[in-house]
Amino acid sequence: MNHYSFEHTPIPAAYGAYSHAVVAGGLAFLAGQIARDAVTGLLIEGDIARQTERCIEIVEEILGELGLGLSDVVKTTVYLSDINDFQAMNQVYSRMFPPPYPARSTPQVKLPFGALVGIEVVARADRAAQFGS
Repeated sequence: MNHYSFEHTPIPAAYGAYSHAVVAGGLAFLAGQIARDAVTGLLIEGDIARQTERCIEIVEEILGELGLGLSDVVKTTVYLSDINDFQAMNQVYSRMFPPPYPARSTPQVKLPFGALVGIEVVARADRAAQFGS
């Protein structure tokens, strides 16, 4: 099992005691991401569409550091602060994730820092880059 944190990249630093990704058992488990600015680490301004786009960009950057891409994702959990934002989120999601789409759950939850959306993913990691944690 390997734990990865990407401190010297455009990926926003972790807020707390967690890794950006853990690769174990042929899968990559990514920590949930909210729409944070890469430089300031603060939540970006914008509606659900812009925040969804930013979340997926961060997920894609983390996957890229592992030598993976969005096509390797097998399961997503998209946390919405308001389930009424589902359609607007889904428009961005379906544009950015390539078909066939991963399995997905979309619960309504209270997110930190006033985020409108948060996304975590599980990806197949058989192509993951092998490097130190």
